[in-house]
Amino acid sequence: VCAAGLSYSLSQVSAARQKHTLPDLMYDYGALQPHICAEIMQLHHSKHHATYVNNLNVTEEKYHEALAKGDVTAQVALQPALKFNGGGHINHTIFWSNLSPNGGGEPQGELMEAIKRDFGSFQSMKDRMSAATVAVQGSGWGWLGFNKDSGRLRIAACANQDPLQGTTGLIPLLGIDVWEHAYYLQYKNVRPDYVKAIWNVINWENVSDRLKAAHK
Repeated sequence: VCAAGLSYSLSQVSAARQKHTLPDLMYDYGALQPHICAEIMQLHHSKHHATYVNNLNVTEEKYHEALAKGDVTAQVALQPALKFNGGGHINHTIFWSNLSPNGGGEPQGELMEAIKRDFGSFQSMKDRMSAATVAVQGSGWGWLGFNKDSGRLRIAACANQDPLQGTTGLIPLLGIDVWEHAYYLQYKNVRPDYVKAIWNVINWENVSDRLKAAHK
C-alpha cells in the first residue's frame, strides 16, 4: 500500500511539474552586430538552446518515471543527460542576459570595486578571463564567478555544458560560450577574435545585479 501510494504521489508530482521553456531574448537577433552576427544568434538561440530545453524536458520525464518505479539504475543512467542538457539550459539562459546591444565599456560601483580588489584592475580581470576562456580545450565556457564562502570573485573554465555552480560551487556572474556554434560562422577557428569582440556587448548591469543577488 505504501509503495503504491508513493508511486501515485510521484506520478502526480510529475504531472504537475512545469516544463522548461526557451527564454525570450531582450533584443533582436541582429542587435549585437557587428560583434555577433544575426545568423549566429538565431541558430544559437532558436536551434541550439531550444534543443537543450527539449532534451531536458524529455530526460526529466524519464527521470521522474524512474523515480516512480524506484529504478535506481535508470536514474543513474540518466544523470549525464540531465547534466548536459540541464547545464546547457542554465548556461545559455545566463549568457543571453549577460549580453546587450548597449553593453561594453566598464562596470561601475560594487562590481568594479570587487574586480579591482580581487584582480588589481578591470583590464587584468579581462585579460585573465579572456586567456582562460580561449584556452578551453574543445567545447566549454569561461566564467567570472563569486565564491560565497570567501566573498571573492574567481575566474573558472568549465568543459562542455557543465554548469558553473553545480560543478565548482561558484555563483555564475558572467559566462562566455566558446562552443564553436557560438562563433564559427563569423570568426571561423579564430576563437581569440571572438572572445575579444564579445567584451563590446557585455551587459555589466546584469553582471552587477547577479553579484548583488549573490551577496544575499
